[in-house]
Amino acid sequence: MAAARRAPLGLLAAGALIGAAAVLPAAYLVVVIAGDLSAALETALSSRALETLLRTAALTAAVVVSSVAIALPIGWLTVRTDLPARRLWAVLCTLPLVIPSYVGAYLLVAALGPNGMLQEALGVDRLPSIYGFTGAWLVLTLFTYPLVLIPLRATLRRIDPQLEDAARAMGRGPLEVFRTVILPQLWPVLAAGSLLVALFTISDFGAVSILRFQSFTAEIYVAYQSSFDRVAAAALGAVLVVSMLVLLLASSRVRGARRVHRLGPGTLRPTQPYKLGRWRWPALAFCSLIVLVAFILPVGVLIYWASKGISTGSTSLNTIAALGGNSLLIAVWAAAVGAIAALIVAALAVRYPSRVTRVIERLAHAGYALPGILVALGLVFFATRAVPALYQTIALLVFAMTIHYLPLAVGPIASSLVQLSPRIEEAARGMGRGPAEVFRTITIPLARGGMMAGAALVFLHAMKELTVTLILSPIGFKTLATDIWTQTTYGFYEASAIPALVLLAVAAIPVYLLSEQGAAPS
Repeated sequence: MAAARRAPLGLLAAGALIGAAAVLPAAYLVVVIAGDLSAALETALSSRALETLLRTAALTAAVVVSSVAIALPIGWLTVRTDLPARRLWAVLCTLPLVIPSYVGAYLLVAALGPNGMLQEALGVDRLPSIYGFTGAWLVLTLFTYPLVLIPLRATLRRIDPQLEDAARAMGRGPLEVFRTVILPQLWPVLAAGSLLVALFTISDFGAVSILRFQSFTAEIYVAYQSSFDRVAAAALGAVLVVSMLVLLLASSRVRGARRVHRLGPGTLRPTQPYKLGRWRWPALAFCSLIVLVAFILPVGVLIYWASKGISTGSTSLNTIAALGGNSLLIAVWAAAVGAIAALIVAALAVRYPSRVTRVIERLAHAGYALPGILVALGLVFFATRAVPALYQTIALLVFAMTIHYLPLAVGPIASSLVQLSPRIEEAARGMGRGPAEVFRTITIPLARGGMMAGAALVFLHAMKELTVTLILSPIGFKTLATDIWTQTTYGFYEASAIPALVLLAVAAIPVYLLSEQGAAPS
């Protein structure tokens, strides 16, 4: 076996800088807690922290269970049955992913909250409260279940049908085949999708804030904004990170303990779809209900309030253009810088595998493993001490978005490099070209498809990002996300509807491009 080639020094140095930058927010927690360990322990072990942890855990468990309960039947119906127009239903059922959770929360309040559409239509003084646990659970479920659905459908398409044929030949019925043959093969992907939903729920800030649910991220934000208590914020953040690590470990064990193998080599033959028979109409009704509640009604509510905003002149086109321009500025820069940084990390990991490059790759994931609020607070801490001129600048905001969403771009680029033979690069080096020239003229063009997919993912998430933008934006700098959050906080539904529609329209573009390339937007 040939020894791995040594990475060019310049590429290795660039990768090391990227890894060090990505780990800065995690280092913030260590530095701040070490500076006042007794106060940090007092906060982390307080009864309030325990109550917040239990509330967040209860919400997370409820959202995970309900997301799986929605995604599993939809995935089965759209892949393995003769559901009419099942490919169309597959697309429609993933559309809620376009809607940010804080927009979903705003829409719930605008429709069912005080002075909302339902109260106005019924002409009553008040309605049952939609704030708190119930509202947060409903919103996070409706707009995160596609994180389970997308990988689930991909796995269902790859399951070896010979296992099902063997079970049916033994006289087992459809339900028993599903329970004993198919479901065990889905455990790893269900664990992975559930992990995504759980991490999203734990780190969410916008939806829980609008719906007045006191989760960990909301408590951290309050601790920072109300008293600028960095020790309390860091201590709560450490508890949050430990909780997320426990989830990661549990998910890893579930996925590692259940491995499924095909019965034979070769290409999988197409599976015969299960005939729904009399269950066709209930299946269509279920899919229709989910699409109605999770996409059509939210968009309808947006259009309703947007039309009222236009008629009353609540939002000017110049304001919308400025907000959209600011959002695009941050998202485009983050996507461009993120794609370049991700290419460096991916090239080191794929083309020059070693202990050092593996460490760099893992460090690059540190920013994404933390909630956005901790990434932002960590960069505030280091910027105000090391480079004060960088604090509250566009550059720092782009930097935060880049390190937070860097792993989203590393994945597609690494996949594209793995699929491409390194012999072309080796041939170029054999012709006397230097490492920098080979990287510029060979590696980058070869990885262009992966870079586009990675950039689209970073762009999508940067457009929707709320917490990082709220904390790190320059004074007076507003984006579509921050304007929606601010207007909704004060109950100005008409003023926030048009920015929300614009945000959804822009976010739909990368989702469409990713679906065309076969990349999962999650």
